[in-house]
Amino acid sequence: MTKVKPTDELVFLPLGGSNEIGMNFNLYGYGPPHARKWIVVDLGVTFGDQTTPGVEIILPDPEFIEAHAKDILGIVLTHAHEDHIGAVAWLWPRLRAPLYATPFTAFLLREKLRENEDSADAEITEVPLGGTIKLGPFEIDLITLTHSIPEPNGLAIRTPLGTILHTGDWKIDPDPVLGSVTDEGAIRRLGDEGVLAMVCDSTNVFVDGEAGSEADVRDAMAKLISGLTGKVAVACFASNVARMDSIIRAGEAAGRRVCLVGRSMHRMAAAAKSVGLFSDIKEFLTDGEARHFPDDKILYLCTGSQGEPRAALSRIADGTHQHVKLGAGDACVFSSRVIPGNEVPIRNLQNRLADRGVRLYTERDHPGIHVSGHPCRDELARMYAWARPEIAVPTHGERRHLLEHAAFAKDLQVKQTVAPRNGDMVRLAPGRAEIIDEVPAGRIYVDAGFLTPENGDALRERRHAAYNGVLAVSVVLDGRGKIVSGPRVKALGLPADEDYSMDEVLDDLAEDAETAFGKLKGDQREIDSEVEMALSRAVKKASQRIWGKRPVVETTVLRV
Repeated sequence: MTKVKPTDELVFLPLGGSNEIGMNFNLYGYGPPHARKWIVVDLGVTFGDQTTPGVEIILPDPEFIEAHAKDILGIVLTHAHEDHIGAVAWLWPRLRAPLYATPFTAFLLREKLRENEDSADAEITEVPLGGTIKLGPFEIDLITLTHSIPEPNGLAIRTPLGTILHTGDWKIDPDPVLGSVTDEGAIRRLGDEGVLAMVCDSTNVFVDGEAGSEADVRDAMAKLISGLTGKVAVACFASNVARMDSIIRAGEAAGRRVCLVGRSMHRMAAAAKSVGLFSDIKEFLTDGEARHFPDDKILYLCTGSQGEPRAALSRIADGTHQHVKLGAGDACVFSSRVIPGNEVPIRNLQNRLADRGVRLYTERDHPGIHVSGHPCRDELARMYAWARPEIAVPTHGERRHLLEHAAFAKDLQVKQTVAPRNGDMVRLAPGRAEIIDEVPAGRIYVDAGFLTPENGDALRERRHAAYNGVLAVSVVLDGRGKIVSGPRVKALGLPADEDYSMDEVLDDLAEDAETAFGKLKGDQREIDSEVEMALSRAVKKASQRIWGKRPVVETTVLRV
């Protein structure tokens, strides 16, 4: 182990995943402040919503660590969920550090890297379950946990200044369906050795009791599906491979063959088979093959449980899916929770299915068909009892989750707690744990394949246009600066009525633009930017009077 120098520090720095659920991006640094060596734990994405029109994927901004890229010893991935690995292919070219993952995660990551030619030369070191990674002053032991995807790992990060237990995503499931149970013995031994800090999942800190076992879901799904007639579609997260397994086996127990619908389902099934899972189930039917099976002999396992407009279930609900049709007498089971913010699209999706005569089953009316993959309070208490850390550092949660987790840890007699925001650098050792610095920690939007800043012009203009509409003004001038044609005004996204039609509104706006042009001096009329500014200002002012809005106004000057 590296010898401790008087200036050495051990720091934790979240750049994503603290004060939010998703987009996990955590850094650990060791050494003197001017020469720290870093490891990265997870590099994930979050997803757009109504506030980010046109943006589906959001990345953490690596600005701070990119400036220290030569000092990154490795990027260690705890498991294969998108909020933990989804940003790797996008951001690896900026960091170019070695990647470490267990086989299932590595399989999915290679596919992502191949899709981005700038990341195609990234090399992944596969680490066996329970394996060890040595990176400079960091020695990392993988600890087997349970979650909703194969091969979830906690990390025991050993350093000369103490050991950190980074839990990643986890729960305590006595019968996890896929993979081994949580390695309680390894965590207890770690606690006996001494854990300086535990950086821990906070998702379900407000929920009493335990998350529940995936085996119970398998039984509940088997009971439900066995009583259904007609075609059955089940929607779940494709990344929840344990749930896929439960649904597939429930379908087969009911005498149904399974057809995967949605690219993500096929990708996850391939990854599962690559590590020996799904080996004892029947071959999946193709969309075309499933059409020839009796209705009561087929189960469709679909993407789109959150109402995503381009996912398979949404196309089925719209009646636009090429092969899969649902109607009266058929059933759709939602084996997933409603992610906050997705209430409206999910409700709209379910209404469209209901309008087709499809019977709906959700966790609200059948609670046993879904359990969380994250620890509730009783499980958190057990983990703290096993690990016995000196410092609790909540992560993977919104602000309210982190603060509640910190308070809960204090109730469990943890000596110190720190609840950092993204960008807060926490010194874990030496001395008392505290926030010692704040670094940039923003977001990058993936917009039409381009990486754009969080507050970039394109999205700001798009938001403005979405709420206020767009007006396009055009005018044609001759060489003497006189109007040859126009001004003409066209509108997009703005209302009118019978008493004041859109044609009348646009004529009035054109008159305002022409009046503004008439007030320009001769030399101003020769400068396109001056003409554009004058016409735009006039139209915006008139729009405020007519609609109480200030739409985006684009003015074009042509000269003949």
